[in-house]
Amino acid sequence: MFSVTVRDHLMVAHSFRGEVFGPAQALHGATFVVDATLRRPELDPDNIVVDIGAATQELGAVVAELNYRNLDEVPEFAGVNTSTEFLAKVVADRLAERIASGALGPHADGLASVTVTLHESHVAWASYERELQPGA
Repeated sequence: MFSVTVRDHLMVAHSFRGEVFGPAQALHGATFVVDATLRRPELDPDNIVVDIGAATQELGAVVAELNYRNLDEVPEFAGVNTSTEFLAKVVADRLAERIASGALGPHADGLASVTVTLHESHVAWASYERELQPGA
């Protein structure tokens, strides 16, 4: 399997509900390094996984939708603990939607999966991997 990874970063504010979160139950900020890894079994006709510039641009657009936001105030996240794992899935799903709409060009239909990793620090991170539909 071939892969290409592009990177961005994300800064949010949020709080959590539940004793397991200790002091993070209070409103706090979080800064993540965001990696998106795109995979495919065979290279496209240009001998690439995907155009790195286009992938970087699309990841940036997805991240921009969340960047500098208080996630506690975003209606679609009402009542949800916006954990690192949860946010990795949100970014992966939104990136998959962009891929399906053709944002990465005509050869992106050969992409098999996307994995999004949010790095909380140099010692802790969480990922979400999802398959991409053929033709996506």
